[in-house]
Amino acid sequence: MQGLLGELDGPAVRRWGRVALELMGRAREEIDALNVYPVPDGDTGTNLFLTLESGIAEVDALFGGDLPDPDPSTVLRALAHGALMGARGNSGVILSQLLRGMAERLESEQAAAMQAGREVPAGLALAHALRTASDAAYAAVARPVEGTMLTVARAAADAAAGAGEELRPVVRAAATAARGALARTPEQLDVLRRAGVVDAGGRGLTVLLDALLAVVTGERSAYRIHPHQAQTPVPVPFAGPVESEASTEGPGFEVIYLLDAPDDALPALRERLGALGDSLVVVGGEGLWNVHVHVDDAGAAVEAGIEAGRPYRIRITHLERPLAGLAAPEPTPTRGIVAVAQGGGLATLFAENGAHVVQAGPGRRPSTGVLVDAIRRTEAREVVLLPNDADCHAVAGVAAQQAQAHGIRVQVIPTKAAVQGLAALAVHEPGRRFDQDIVGMTSAAGATRYGALTVAVRESWTMAGVCQAGDVLGVIEGDIAVIGHDQRETGTVLVDRMLAGGGELVTLVTGSACPPGLAAAIERHLRATRLGVDVMVYEGGQEVYPLLIGVE
Repeated sequence: MQGLLGELDGPAVRRWGRVALELMGRAREEIDALNVYPVPDGDTGTNLFLTLESGIAEVDALFGGDLPDPDPSTVLRALAHGALMGARGNSGVILSQLLRGMAERLESEQAAAMQAGREVPAGLALAHALRTASDAAYAAVARPVEGTMLTVARAAADAAAGAGEELRPVVRAAATAARGALARTPEQLDVLRRAGVVDAGGRGLTVLLDALLAVVTGERSAYRIHPHQAQTPVPVPFAGPVESEASTEGPGFEVIYLLDAPDDALPALRERLGALGDSLVVVGGEGLWNVHVHVDDAGAAVEAGIEAGRPYRIRITHLERPLAGLAAPEPTPTRGIVAVAQGGGLATLFAENGAHVVQAGPGRRPSTGVLVDAIRRTEAREVVLLPNDADCHAVAGVAAQQAQAHGIRVQVIPTKAAVQGLAALAVHEPGRRFDQDIVGMTSAAGATRYGALTVAVRESWTMAGVCQAGDVLGVIEGDIAVIGHDQRETGTVLVDRMLAGGGELVTLVTGSACPPGLAAAIERHLRATRLGVDVMVYEGGQEVYPLLIGVE
């Protein structure tokens, strides 16, 4: 994580988006459980995650590869456009408008500064962007309500405006004020007070600002909400969902669609949709809009869009239970496995053991949609998902929840490496009850220590000391434990260290850059020194690590 930035440039905005997605993934279940307003459907965290994921995907598509890094307003505009195209729920639509407001203000200030031959201080530019974002979000909501995401956005903008012209104090003030405003939301919205929670959308916005704080200053916030202590945010483990006293009465359907329409068609559209239902939010501009409304007559809401322009990507969701599960074909009563694999050999290995494989690699982690598609292709009623990478856990969790809308029961085994996935798959028994199978597979994965060999690309500080470019690094469960100069010697030391706490089976998975004879040399060493240890060697073909190691 880079920190202590003096300006929010294009690369920093890209990092902000990625860190925000990571933190939103971690907070997703917590935010879902806080969700009682405007509808207690428990999906705000998931919607925000999916909206951000759509924005990041557009940024990566436009500015990936070897293209030069663009200016911050251009990256933000791409992030906002992607979020607009993939916005989910009321909170996701508002988030897309917040990002759009920031992008437009930064773009206009950059143009004005160039024309005047001067530079706008980074902190001042961000404060102005947050103010425009807040104003745009309020304007997009037909009936703004205090104690919501809007309130938190305005508090952040107010604090940023009074924090000076330097970037770090402005970001810190905005993030701190957002947390304070979130803690006060139950005082402003009675449904939150009765349920004992803070606003879910507002909590999502604090995650976004905490991600910005991490990118700009290097500070990682430990801030977390305990659902039963809504007015006193404390860093304690999440205790599970709350029982809401919110009324379940209200419109029966959520309708969301993208709309191609001229600006002058919007007033009539807003008036008609406002008469049909509530929670109306219309965001966008330049002929492209995202429309969100809760209504009883979903057909009339779509017809209103047809009168205004061309609606598409229409999503209609029953607010009591998802309709998608009703429309999906009935899955066959089988159990499926979906495994993420980085490398052709690993993909073949998982497939030979009955898994549906999702290919991945450095910078090519699967999206939520890809995992959901893989889950559905199993045609199974029960599916086990093996992410095999800690960075895939958040996406896997969202995919599992999305698959439930199709009537599929999905359980994620939190595997952090391919060797853990292989260990879990080895004890998989389709004939057992699903819960028993999950317990067995989770236990096998958890009992497998994982390590790897890699080569340093630059000088760096590590837990094992300072490494230089070209040094061989031995990694144990994510931490660098050994620094050497020879892969055979370093690998042998690494395996011995991993076996120091015991073990009966060592799995070696060779990568595409594995030197010839490396795995065989380590195997000979183990057979000579560890008589009670079995060794299995597989060709994995993974790119980053010449050798993966598992100890069971």
